Amino acid sequence: MQEFFGRIRRGSPKSPGSDHAPGRPDRPGQGRQEQQEPKHGVPPGRWSARRWLRRLRSLLSVRSLAGQVFLLQLTVVVLVVAAALVALVVQARRDSMAEARHRTLTAAQTFAKSPGLLTALESPDPSAALQPSAEAVRRAAGVDAIIVYRQDGIALTHSDPSQIGKHVIGPYAEAAAGKSFTRTFHGALGLSVISAVPVKDTGGSVVAIVSAVVTVGKVQDRVNQQLPVLFGVAAGSLALAAGGSALVSRRLQRQTHGLGPAEMTRMYEHHDAVLHAVREGVLIIGGDGRLLLANDEARRLLDLPKDAEHRHVSALGQNADLAELLTSDRPATDEVHLAADRLLAVNKRFTASQGPASRVVTLRDTTELQALSGRAETARQRLQLLYDAGVRIGTTLDVTRTAQELAEVAVPRFADVVTVELLDPVLHGEEPSGVSTELRRTAVVGLEGDHLLYPVGKLIRFVAAHPMAAGAADGRAVLVEDLSASEGWRAQDPDRARRVLDHGIHSLIVVPLRARGVVLGTAHYWRANASPAFEEEDVSFAEELGARAAVCIDNARRYTREHTMAVTLQRSLLPSRVPEQTALDVAYRYLPARAGVGGDWFDIIPLSGARVALVVGDVVGHGLHAAATMGRLRTAVHNFSVLDVPPEELLGRVDDLVAQIDNDEGAADGEGQGITGATCLYAVYDPASGQLAVATAGHPGPAVVHPDGTVDFPQLPISPPLGLGAGLPGESAELTVPEGSRLVLYTDGLIEDRDRDLDVGLAALRDALAGPGRSPEDTCATVVEAMMPDRPRDDIALLVARTHRLDPTRIAEWQVPRDPAAVAPVRAACVRRLQEWGLGQVDFAAELVLSELITNAIHYGTDPVTVRLLRDRALICEVSDGSSTSPRLRRAKVTDEGGRGLFLVARFTERWGTRYTPTGKVIWAELPLHGGAGPSVEGLAEILLDEEEPLSGEGREQDGAAG
Repeated sequence: MQEFFGRIRRGSPKSPGSDHAPGRPDRPGQGRQEQQEPKHGVPPGRWSARRWLRRLRSLLSVRSLAGQVFLLQLTVVVLVVAAALVALVVQARRDSMAEARHRTLTAAQTFAKSPGLLTALESPDPSAALQPSAEAVRRAAGVDAIIVYRQDGIALTHSDPSQIGKHVIGPYAEAAAGKSFTRTFHGALGLSVISAVPVKDTGGSVVAIVSAVVTVGKVQDRVNQQLPVLFGVAAGSLALAAGGSALVSRRLQRQTHGLGPAEMTRMYEHHDAVLHAVREGVLIIGGDGRLLLANDEARRLLDLPKDAEHRHVSALGQNADLAELLTSDRPATDEVHLAADRLLAVNKRFTASQGPASRVVTLRDTTELQALSGRAETARQRLQLLYDAGVRIGTTLDVTRTAQELAEVAVPRFADVVTVELLDPVLHGEEPSGVSTELRRTAVVGLEGDHLLYPVGKLIRFVAAHPMAAGAADGRAVLVEDLSASEGWRAQDPDRARRVLDHGIHSLIVVPLRARGVVLGTAHYWRANASPAFEEEDVSFAEELGARAAVCIDNARRYTREHTMAVTLQRSLLPSRVPEQTALDVAYRYLPARAGVGGDWFDIIPLSGARVALVVGDVVGHGLHAAATMGRLRTAVHNFSVLDVPPEELLGRVDDLVAQIDNDEGAADGEGQGITGATCLYAVYDPASGQLAVATAGHPGPAVVHPDGTVDFPQLPISPPLGLGAGLPGESAELTVPEGSRLVLYTDGLIEDRDRDLDVGLAALRDALAGPGRSPEDTCATVVEAMMPDRPRDDIALLVARTHRLDPTRIAEWQVPRDPAAVAPVRAACVRRLQEWGLGQVDFAAELVLSELITNAIHYGTDPVTVRLLRDRALICEVSDGSSTSPRLRRAKVTDEGGRGLFLVARFTERWGTRYTPTGKVIWAELPLHGGAGPSVEGLAEILLDEEEPLSGEGREQDGAAG
């Protein structure tokens, strides 16, 4: 069939034994080139002759059907012309004999019946009377002789006058008897014809005989004179017939494209196969849109009538789209069109490139292929759905969200409604203890408005007959093709089941969600209304989808468990409340990352002298290790803050600790998770002076919002993160902060993000902080709202503190000379100030503590010695000197005369300690302002007498006497 239509499209194919099809150029334009340009210098006339000779040779070739027909026609014409010529010659000879007979008989009869013949016969000299007349008749009749005989055989007239009067012998008996005759004989002149006619008198008696003689050769000479004409006519007829045959053969050659009989036979066989054997419809449609040919398969596929050929395509009752395609001027390749109940793949090509070309259309029934391709398409769509499920399920480590994603993926491409139920322990991140039929509905997708099914959050107790119970027990999916026939499903809630069926839900697959051999819950796939019921082949797909979702749910569960533990640990390690102090109004925010708990932390630590330390830190990583590391660092900072060292020294001590921990963990397991890379910022605010001392270890510096609302980011000395300081001393920065300023400390999660540069983050933070009159709480809310990303990838710790200054009237300070006699006046001045502040209830304890601390500083310290009282939430007594030696408590022996002064300070104060300054040290003590009257002299004696092993100062030079 391809060869058949290929030849129709190509025009003239090659004929066997020839290089090219007769009369066809090798390529477009070759024939025109031969007519326009002579090749190799051959004159146009000779080239035309050669072309015609080549055409004649192709025409005379017996290999093509046209050549064979031409030779056959030529042979027939030659034979016909030859036969006609022979027949004409034979007929001419026959006609000449008949003419001779007729001529002689007519001449004899004419002369015998001529008037005056009887009179001449009766005359005395009949020969003289008859001879001239006989010669005249002979010449007129074109015979050789007119002879008159008497009955006795004496010639009266003769063509040879010498024979007149002589007796002539001949067959005259019949004429003498009164009958005319004609005879052929061989005489001296050759074959001759003689006719004899009796001459009768008035009485009917024969008185003479008239004979006419003519030679056949004389008559044939006249015929022979006509033979050239006959041969000329025959030759002309032959040439005319040959030319006509050539024209007919030439036309036949063009119409058959130079094919030979074998090819024509094969072509016919192919044509017959196309018409009757192939299982593909074939149509040939003319340029005017009329059907020229339709094979049996096309008639069957299109249900064509018997008289469909030569009718217009639009009149065949086909689909409008198909009819438009068949008559249009556009090609088609495997276009699918509907014909009755069949889906046909239509291909259309043209048989010529110019003019009103015919159209060759092939039709293929794809109805069954469509069903197969539909199943293949379904398989492809399910593979795509599984791929989408791998991408879309588990995008977060949230159990509820993962269940919701499973339902969203399956609707509507696999099911119309999907519900997911999980065990309560799974929702809380715990390990399921076993198979249970009590599940909590976690996700519902596919139902709008009032749910016919149990709503989200509902704890469902499935009955034992429910398909879910059977599936959970066996660990396999359960198919319910017809819900109306499932007694177990209807037994769960008959009224709800009836409403579900009335809504059109008719089919169900229940799939247990199993991971690591443990059932985490179930997924219910429902189909409703026009959707086909679930089949067995749908079960395996539902199980595969459920298995993938179960792994993601289990991962989310395990993450939830770890996250909950990490959050619990971190929350327990972070400050649960703001400690009591009057230097700062503090607000804070801690926002854990969505991906997992990190190591961000903060702290507010009250220090001596009404000072407050603000701490913010960040530990690299997420999870339990980061939270535990954060707790270790926070504890270390707390412990080191008790030493009351400057910020840079405190961070130096923490840096040494982190390096030591990293070395120990690395040596223990070779690949332990260290702390190196953690950052920290430590700031100390003194409300008495408004000074802020800040040191940082790789952490972003604070922002200072001035009372007028302007924002400043102070420049701090650059220091490496903790663990990388290599024991080098750090640096700190000191600045004076106006009262009412806001100190903003934060971790890098607030300003850095994968989609935002650091400079952009700082600019956004500046904009969020700008503006006067905000409280720390309002500032936290504004910053979080402006800076918080939708899905934070890192923890965020934010600490905002508004500064306060101590009222100068609450501060008292004295310079003390290095003279023991100066102790009493200073002590008396302190008591007077306490009386002015209304703190008479603590004057005895304060006098005792100050007396001990001043005496110790005069005896064992260096200049300058200064005493300062601060009235805050407690009474703070400070004695400073130029020595860096710090006193320590120790137990005094019974025989020791001194060594009990620091013991008395520790007993009568809330807390006490030493802090170092660039010029020396400060020994401080805090006395509570509430809680009853201070100790009396009798009470002091009882305390000293009750001590079996009194404390003494280690290093007596630093322990003064009590009073």
